[in-house]
Amino acid sequence: MRVLVTGGNAGIGYFAAEQLASAGAEVVIGSRDPAKAEAALTSIRSQVAGAKVRHVRIDLADLASLEAVDTGELDAVVCNAGVALDHPPRRETADGHELMFGTNHLGHFALVARLMPVLAPAARIVTTGSFAAKSASLDFADLQSERDYQPKRAYERSKLAQMLFALELDRRLRAAGSQRLSVLAHPGGALDSLTPSRPRVHTRTTGQWLRGRPAGVLLQGKDAGARPAVRAVLGPDVTGGQLWGPRVFGLRGRPRLEPLWANLADNAAATRVWAESVTLTGVDPLA
Repeated sequence: MRVLVTGGNAGIGYFAAEQLASAGAEVVIGSRDPAKAEAALTSIRSQVAGAKVRHVRIDLADLASLEAVDTGELDAVVCNAGVALDHPPRRETADGHELMFGTNHLGHFALVARLMPVLAPAARIVTTGSFAAKSASLDFADLQSERDYQPKRAYERSKLAQMLFALELDRRLRAAGSQRLSVLAHPGGALDSLTPSRPRVHTRTTGQWLRGRPAGVLLQGKDAGARPAVRAVLGPDVTGGQLWGPRVFGLRGRPRLEPLWANLADNAAATRVWAESVTLTGVDPLA
């Protein structure tokens, strides 16, 4: 099988790519930075004998550039890449969208639309959400945080929009009689200090490991954080519209099927997210 992992050059995306390659998948790493992508490919090949991995340039912050993405037929897509800003000022994408909303949500919305013709009949679209979105709510009068920009809240809203889109996509696929599945996954609490080193991609010092050990009671590394997404791609029992996350309080441990969070059960909000996204991107994944 061939799987595209956006943001597969670092963090959770890197470990999802490595784990999928280890399971025998051909992995296409989507990254806007060729040098970082090459480092990730080298690292995966050093960890997985005979790994089938390659890179395709994907810049989710530039919607026009997505028209040139060429992956070949895909059996799965892991919509993982994302931007998280900690401090003002508010920044925008090449298309004039707030950077986090534009990259995390709108970029993936447009990418999925671009990839629909090359998705296999039973392909899986796996969206990496965030535990940070669990308490978020959308303000449809200010989706892009133009009036009151708070980076943490803007990030949470971007991930909630992305997760609602994934669920709406699955409902529409079911209504159309499609065999394709749209599935959610989230990594729980994943820290760099608990993540094993991968030369050229991530280095964890002994000091970082020691300082991070107490957090390991409740949290985990990004290698473990990647497992729910990998489970959603490969699991024979996975069905559309599910949410997979870590077993222990949704923060750490082996992947398990979770009930949908309360804010993810708002079908009206999901329908509106879809409509607003079509307007903002000019594309419709199922048109």
